Amino acid sequence: MEKNEQNVNSKENQMPNLLVGYVRRSQAGKAVNVSINTNAFGDCRTYCTDDGQSYVSLVISLDALRKVIEGERIVTTVSQLILD
Repeated sequence: MEKNEQNVNSKENQMPNLLVGYVRRSQAGKAVNVSINTNAFGDCRTYCTDDGQSYVSLVISLDALRKVIEGERIVTTVSQLILD
């Protein structure tokens, strides 16, 4: 398993994922800051739409994001699920 690969929290589906970045609440508390590691982002799988646009699918746990927004947590992760 690569250094950036981790398992999702045991409360979730135990799906392997690639850690791509972090989400934090802004200092003013009126926004969330998303920080993406460019090296990890480059390792993500992409998909293309019918119009030729290329995208990367990333996930953030809603429960963890709520806790960040409400100030219960300082940070949560942004990941890409690894689907074989």
